[in-house]
Amino acid sequence: MNSTIRRAGLLALAFLAAVVIGKSAQAEVTLNFGVYATDSRGELERQFRPALAALERDLTDRLGESVTINLKVSPTYEGGLDDLVEGRVDFTRLGPASYVLGKGRQPELSILAMESKKGAKTFNGIICVGIDSDIDSVAQLRGKSFAFGDDQSTIGRYLSQLHLVENGVRAGDLSRYEYLGRHDKVGIAVGRGEFEAGALKQSTFNKLVKKGVPIRVLVTFPNVTKPWVGRAGMDSRIQEALQAALLEMSDAKALKALKVDGMLPGTDADYEVIRQSIKENGRFFETEASMR
Repeated sequence: MNSTIRRAGLLALAFLAAVVIGKSAQAEVTLNFGVYATDSRGELERQFRPALAALERDLTDRLGESVTINLKVSPTYEGGLDDLVEGRVDFTRLGPASYVLGKGRQPELSILAMESKKGAKTFNGIICVGIDSDIDSVAQLRGKSFAFGDDQSTIGRYLSQLHLVENGVRAGDLSRYEYLGRHDKVGIAVGRGEFEAGALKQSTFNKLVKKGVPIRVLVTFPNVTKPWVGRAGMDSRIQEALQAALLEMSDAKALKALKVDGMLPGTDADYEVIRQSIKENGRFFETEASMR
């Protein structure tokens, strides 16, 4: 009887060991997704959580392993870019200028996908003014105050400053200017009359107008859509699965939250116009004396 009990006990232990070993063999995959604070933390959660949940489900199916994706929010553009370049996050969604700057620091960053806006790789940036402003051209911004976004923002700095230069307005022509960081802060500041004009992305402009912020469009200018970028040294099996999951993303809730209609293949060449705007940014700070 005792031997029978012992055998039963040994069999039970063997079974439990097999279960534990089986669970260990089916390793879990944990990925860190990084983003920087272009908007409030709550807005970023609403924007990205549905997409990350969709990616978790898709990657779990593709890899045959349980996949968890953590959201890491950096308070600054610079910090968010550092997280990717230095490998603290596995992938992120960057602004075009941040991608170009990051690629210059770490050439092995890889574009996983580009966001699609109505089937295209471009969308608009906006220079806005107060709804009752009498300013009706960019040239009239001479002698006015201007709110930019982050000093590494594609729309909030590089493209808007290039647009000002192309219309005869440089830093020295403004009465004052500041970098406010987030796009929503720019629109709100212009709406409150703290600045006479400012640069922000179209989606944030639309959201603020719906909330009653008294601003209007002065001019729009084209921008390249945002890339989703993988860190250097990512496991190739995971990177290929992640890229496929992004390019095939069809979850309606996720796409709506991201304000895109899908993802498109992308290459570094898609961002050459942004690279040139960064190279030429010094023109905005030229003085009349230096131009002679």
